[in-house]
Amino acid sequence: MHIVVLIKRVPDTASKITIAADGRTIETAGLQFVLNPYDEFAIEAALQLKEQVGAGTVTVMTLGPAEAAQTLRSALAMGADRGVHLEHEQQLGDPYAIARTLATAIQGLAPPADLVLAGRQAVDSQSLAVGPMVASLLELPCVTDVTRLERQPEGKLRVEREVEGGHEVLLVEPPALLTTNKGLNEPRYASLKGIMAAKKKPIEEPAVPIAPALSAILRLEYPPARQGGRIVGEGAAAVPELVRLLREEAKVL
Repeated sequence: MHIVVLIKRVPDTASKITIAADGRTIETAGLQFVLNPYDEFAIEAALQLKEQVGAGTVTVMTLGPAEAAQTLRSALAMGADRGVHLEHEQQLGDPYAIARTLATAIQGLAPPADLVLAGRQAVDSQSLAVGPMVASLLELPCVTDVTRLERQPEGKLRVEREVEGGHEVLLVEPPALLTTNKGLNEPRYASLKGIMAAKKKPIEEPAVPIAPALSAILRLEYPPARQGGRIVGEGAAAVPELVRLLREEAKVL
């Protein structure tokens, strides 16, 4: 069983994000980068499936600058078998260009992928589009926001996803693409043995053309500053004035 996991190097959400001088990108100098948290669930799911089957290969793939190789090493330290680095120094912001490039690289893998996993979203772009786009380009069935994943004896995958008011249960026959959500599993920590082994695991750098972008970021802006609160009174006597302000000023009633 060959499982491909799409991962991304993203800024640490605990870091302070500032807009670069060009007004269209973020300032990366001094910024801490980590493995996208949602992708950790995908890696863990792939490792568990491999362990359940008792054989197979887990390939982690990323598109990004030279520094993204360290993100691949983090995934390899968790237990993935090999990495694929599609190196590109320019920060791609167009989901289609990312998805098309990844899909082309997946098509060139040997052996072919039996299953593709990806986090439901990247915490920097928040597009939630790359995974489904890759599935569409590869003509694979796709299930998003998976919160439970079980392999059936006959090889099919029983997946659950949260929907409004309940859970949706589906039976998926590989090859397929799934995007993972919180609650699916508890990602493992890399052991010292895993970290040492990751240094010897192969990272391939295939020559895959970067797809043209169909959209571009024109500018980034900080959210408007919040206005200070206002005390309109105390107790029940303040209710009429509060209702008036909500109706006439805030216009939410």
